[in-house]
Amino acid sequence: MKEIAQIRKLSPWIFFIPLLAINLCLIISQNHALLESTIFKVDEIGKSRFSIPYLDGSLSISRASRTFPQYLIFKPSMFLTAILLYYYWINNNNLVNKLKSTNINYKFKIFGILSAVFLVIHSIFLGIKFDIQLYKLMRRVVLLLFIVFEIIAQGILVYHFYKIKDKLDELINKKILLLKIILVSILATVALLSLPILLTKGNTHFKHSLEWNYFVGVITFYFLSRFFWRRTT
Repeated sequence: MKEIAQIRKLSPWIFFIPLLAINLCLIISQNHALLESTIFKVDEIGKSRFSIPYLDGSLSISRASRTFPQYLIFKPSMFLTAILLYYYWINNNNLVNKLKSTNINYKFKIFGILSAVFLVIHSIFLGIKFDIQLYKLMRRVVLLLFIVFEIIAQGILVYHFYKIKDKLDELINKKILLLKIILVSILATVALLSLPILLTKGNTHFKHSLEWNYFVGVITFYFLSRFFWRRTT
């Protein structure tokens, strides 16, 4: 099926593009001295000392990515990722319609595309300075909606494939399906357990560390998609 071939092609890009982008921004932030005498001199806010934010939460993805020159990498990468996400969810919707002999827009497609839209909105406004409390709140809400819609879309899609897994013996790797179920379950559980902490002030390092690891967890879903579908002719 052409949809399977497309999903296999799209999936690794959706994983590697944002992963490389955030970590390259981190490297620039921590090695800002190398660019000090060039046109790509790092903005003061975007500078940081060496650390491993995945472990110590020393800085956020936003701080590492929102200033010049890091946003030259981050924003285009997120825009491209959003486009790939759009086609990923379109192809999955078409595939499920073929497998179930239906012709509808499944909820996972709607939530998946909405998550891509909110990723674009977040990227556009990241780094724009407005000393308005409402703007700051809106930016956090947009990021939260991206994450929530991603988890919902992933969960619904996995549920659909789980229901018809016995009909897909020759097309899927059931071990990867199990890994996807575990991954989405962990992401949903962590989100619920962390919510009280995220809604309160303080615990900055925990929040930053969670942000880095959670983002990688969300895009790992797409890395698994590469191995979920067997190669078709």
